[in-house]
Amino acid sequence: MATARAKTVGALKAAGYQPETVKQELRRNLRQALQEGRELFPGILGYERTVIPGVVNAVLAGHDIILLGLRGQAKTRILRALVQFLDEAVPYLEGSELNDDPLRPISTWGQRLLVEAGDDAPVAWLSREERYNEKLATPDVAIADLLGDIDPIKAATRKLTFADPEVIHFGVIPRTNRGIFAINELPDLAPRIQVGLFNLLEERDIQIRGFPVRIPLDLMMVFSANPEDYTNRGTIITPLKDRIASQILTHYPPDVETAAAITRQEAHTDRDGAKIHLPDEVRLLVEEITFAARESELVDHSSGVSARVAIAALELLVSNLERRALTTGDAAGETVVEPRLCDLHMLLPAITGKVEMVYEGEQQGPEVVARQIIGQAIRKVFDARYPEVGREVGSGGEDDTGPYAQIVAWFADDHHVTLSDEQPFAEYRAQLEQVPGLLQLTGVPDTEPARQAREAEIILEGLHQHLKLTREDLDSRISYKELVKFQLLRPRRGRPGRGSGEVN
Repeated sequence: MATARAKTVGALKAAGYQPETVKQELRRNLRQALQEGRELFPGILGYERTVIPGVVNAVLAGHDIILLGLRGQAKTRILRALVQFLDEAVPYLEGSELNDDPLRPISTWGQRLLVEAGDDAPVAWLSREERYNEKLATPDVAIADLLGDIDPIKAATRKLTFADPEVIHFGVIPRTNRGIFAINELPDLAPRIQVGLFNLLEERDIQIRGFPVRIPLDLMMVFSANPEDYTNRGTIITPLKDRIASQILTHYPPDVETAAAITRQEAHTDRDGAKIHLPDEVRLLVEEITFAARESELVDHSSGVSARVAIAALELLVSNLERRALTTGDAAGETVVEPRLCDLHMLLPAITGKVEMVYEGEQQGPEVVARQIIGQAIRKVFDARYPEVGREVGSGGEDDTGPYAQIVAWFADDHHVTLSDEQPFAEYRAQLEQVPGLLQLTGVPDTEPARQAREAEIILEGLHQHLKLTREDLDSRISYKELVKFQLLRPRRGRPGRGSGEVN
């Protein structure tokens, strides 16, 4: 649009303005973006070959859209991003409740104004942000909220009969005329209210309280919904589904690298110059926790595990590092504070409130399940980086010749390691140095002490996950010890008289 915006209908005509529907406008601007090679949906990652092409095709076809997917799959964000394909501003008759096009008004008020004022009718301009509205569907939403109702006060003050269409108080959808209207969580809308949307989607008009007048609205309608088998609060009625031209399925990121890029983009990790360092391998480990939750048998797969789990978890991890940097780190003279595996127990609040469990998980409790999920994620990382833990490893007998034999044997001699996120780094590392061969097994050089110690923790946790060590959680401390059954499987050194019997 020109910088000098017309103020009257006459000036608008002189400038060569031609009316255009909102879907034509979206199509025109999207075509231009495609031709110019612009990024269509900035910040939306992992959908480049799936969801985004579907949305683009729907807009080019002039379709209304529903995005169907589990929680935390950027559905609302995509719908809001459609605003960028609207013009910067469009003209409307100043004072119109329905954003009447100056040359094609649909309201009785706008049509009368054009007859009375002609080319002198005042024109105002509507920005693209003002042309997007959304409503969260809840069971108490009424048809009057969405479409409108008769306003008896307006009728009384203006001395109009209830047969006059100007007594209508319009709802939020008509007030979004010439824009985009979104309804989130569509299944939560009562079926009788969904029926009220039929004409809007197919015939492009609304009827209020049986008024014979039809108001042809110019809208793009977009919706989001979780799968119906999850919500259990309602369904999208079949005739309404049939009227929504494009149904597009969303999904979670296909790999941890994409998920980590999303989390990096969304998480608040810049902490005012705090001396902390967050390696990429730790970011990926946090994402593995989310992936493990999605695969866990204790988690309700139909509800999904939102990307917000990883975002909140990473923010809590950084906060824990910041806390250590401000307390223990400063006292110990550490130049940079890096994450430890024992920091992960502080991520439980980000998991327990966002993961919906099946009955078995509820019986165990959210915190127990969250710890299991973290353990499964660490086991996956351990299995990918280190030698396989064989059945003989950790037996404590002469047949134990695996790479972890020396480590397990050390624990079998009544030794233990106690780690904490509150320990100064020197004390924390000293605990790991006690275990013979542990730091060497990591393959990390001594010039990277923080990473070396973190990898050593991964080995200990991996052995615990493979039932070679036991782990005890005491407040902020984690203690690794010999698994009780190993005491029965191998003879104690220096303790004659104890055979190496078998356990059934």
